[in-house]
Amino acid sequence: MASKTKIPTPEKSDPRTAAGLHLSDFTGRLLPEAFTNAAATFVDSLKINTVSEKTRRGRRIIVKRRNPYGEQLAELANLYFRLAKIPIRFWSRTEDWRRWEMECFKMLNGDRFRVSAPGNNVLCFDKLPGRSLWERLNEGTLTRPMMEAAGRELLRAHQFWSEEFSGPWSHGDAGLPNVIYDEETDRARLIDFELVHEKSLPTLARQADDLLVFLLDLLALGPDSQWLALALAFLNAYGRAAVIAQLKNQLALPSGMAWIWWGVRTSFASNPVKLKKRLDKLRDVAGHLGYYRAFAARRLRQKRRASSSCQVTSAGMPMPISRARQTNESANAPSPEMPSKLPITK
Repeated sequence: MASKTKIPTPEKSDPRTAAGLHLSDFTGRLLPEAFTNAAATFVDSLKINTVSEKTRRGRRIIVKRRNPYGEQLAELANLYFRLAKIPIRFWSRTEDWRRWEMECFKMLNGDRFRVSAPGNNVLCFDKLPGRSLWERLNEGTLTRPMMEAAGRELLRAHQFWSEEFSGPWSHGDAGLPNVIYDEETDRARLIDFELVHEKSLPTLARQADDLLVFLLDLLALGPDSQWLALALAFLNAYGRAAVIAQLKNQLALPSGMAWIWWGVRTSFASNPVKLKKRLDKLRDVAGHLGYYRAFAARRLRQKRRASSSCQVTSAGMPMPISRARQTNESANAPSPEMPSKLPITK
C-alpha cells in the first residue's frame, strides 16, 4: 500500500545559500563560503546535454542533444570530479557519449524499446512507461514493491559484461531520478547514462557506489516511518552479499566538494545531521542482512513443508483430530460405556 505521508517539497531557495548553510554547519567551514557558492553555482548551471520530449509517428520519444559547448563543459566537470575525489566522469567527446548511451540503453532496455542517433550530436529514445522513483518519493507514493523492483533491476544490470570496464557493468549515476517504475508490469528500468565510473575503480566498489547513490536520495527525503523499511526492501531484493558488504564501507556522508555535487543533485533538501544518523543506522542494519534473509527463507521453508501423514480427503470431510469427527464417533458408539473401536490385540 502506498504511503500517505506527504514529503515536504523543498522551498525554491537559492541553492548557493543552501549550500553555504549546510556546509558551514556540517563541515566546520572547511571550505570558504565564496568558493562553496561559486562551485554550487557552476555545478547547478552545468548543462552538458539538453533533454526534450516529442511525438514521432505516434510514439513518445526522448530527445537528448549535446550542447555546442558540451565537450568543454564536460572537461571542466571532470576536473571538478577529480578534485573532489568523486570516482565518476562525463564522456567529454560527443561520439564517445553517443556510443555509450546507445550501448547501455540497448543492453538494458532493448527488449522492448528503441534508440537511434539521427544526428552527430543527438540521440532519440523511446519513452519508457512509468515515472521516476524520485517523483514517487516527493509525492509520498514510494512503496516497497517499487524498491524491490529497483533492486531486482540493478542486480540484473550488474550481471552484464562491459567491454569498457573489462568486467561487470555499473551505472555511475543510479539515483532515484534515473530509475523508472511501471506499475502495470511491476518493472523498474534504468535510464540516463551520461556518467560513467572511473575504470581504475574495482568492480565491487563501482557497483556498491551505484547502491550508495540510490540510497542517498532515499535517505535524504524518505519519511521517518518508512525510509529504513524501503531501504531494506531494496537491499534484500538486490541480494548480492559481496556488494552489500562493500557498501557498508562506503555508507558515509559526502563531505567537502563531494557534498556540493550531491547537494545540488538533491536541491540541498536534506538535513546533514539527520542524514548522517540514517547512514549510521543503515550501516548497522546492513551488517545483519544476511542473517535476516536466511531466517526469512528458513521460516518460508517451514511453512511450506509437506505433511508426513498425507491422506485422500474430500470437501467437507473432517480432519482426524477435529471436534466434529470425535463427536460423530461418540454418537455412533453402541453405548456410552462401549468404545467405538475395538481394542488392539497382539
